[in-house]
Amino acid sequence: MLKFAFRRLLQAIPLLIGTSFITFFLINQSPGNYLSKLKLDPQVSLEYIEREEKRLGLDRSWIESYGIWAKGIVWGNNAMWTPWWKEGGCLDFGYSFAQRRPVWSILKERTANTLLISFCALLFSWTISIPLGIVAGANQYSWFDRIASSISFIGISIPSVFLALLAIYFAKVTGWFPTGGLQDVRHWTEFTMWEKFINKAHHLILPTIVLGSSMTAVYMRQMRGNLLDVLRSDYVRTARSKGLAEPVVLGKHAVRNAINPLITMFGYSLSDLLTGAFLVEVVMSLPGLGRTTIEAFFNKDLFLVTASVLLATFMLVSGNAIADILLAVTDPRITFKAHDN
Repeated sequence: MLKFAFRRLLQAIPLLIGTSFITFFLINQSPGNYLSKLKLDPQVSLEYIEREEKRLGLDRSWIESYGIWAKGIVWGNNAMWTPWWKEGGCLDFGYSFAQRRPVWSILKERTANTLLISFCALLFSWTISIPLGIVAGANQYSWFDRIASSISFIGISIPSVFLALLAIYFAKVTGWFPTGGLQDVRHWTEFTMWEKFINKAHHLILPTIVLGSSMTAVYMRQMRGNLLDVLRSDYVRTARSKGLAEPVVLGKHAVRNAINPLITMFGYSLSDLLTGAFLVEVVMSLPGLGRTTIEAFFNKDLFLVTASVLLATFMLVSGNAIADILLAVTDPRITFKAHDN
């Protein structure tokens, strides 16, 4: 397993380099930079703008800026390689022009929020979709199956952005849920640990439902279809002919094999999850990686945009690798050696 994970990490390095290079190039080729708005202000002197361009490194060519930025990630600001936990060490993603602090400190905070929202949505979707898919597949064409299929069609049809707008309107009308943020900023420092947990969970309810609804519909339909295929297989009929109880046949033989394709979908659905999280964060004013990336793009915050895209790419690659490992662990027919080939 460790050899497989290390190989996947090595394979991801060229992808990460290419992603950062293309992002850096495209941002630099777009018109203007971070100081373009200041240049339109007649009260700002030309000398001040020239000093800021030199201080921020905007007077260099884009390829030179990229080389300096990449060196900070790999080697740090020192001449020799320095560990990331020391001052001037590697994993230095530069400095945010707009927020005036290191990019890595921003990414740690915002990525944690995005991962929290995504994890809650994933937990919500799997907790609901798997049992509903099993019951619907085991009772094909029943009233429950028809209702579950109708709900799944509705969940797939409604875009996450529109559902987020409906959720904000519902929260505003009823007053039951907060309409922005992930915590009560005003009283957060006065809360106890339990009160902070309750407040955070209260803020996460609507984003979790909005982001997890479409995934729940997809997983439920997939689980139902997989279970129907497995229930028609020969080994299930053999298990029934041996006199095994239906719950045993369903749980031990059918569900275990029907759930494997969903584990495979986990890695690919992570990209949809992150994309949906980016949109939901913007619409619902959530301080996550998606909102940070979009705000940095409009501000021409070069290093923050590139680092955000690089981190999102790394999360997608990690999700696919985790899905492959989980599939090999849950399915005894798959080995890491065979899976690599």
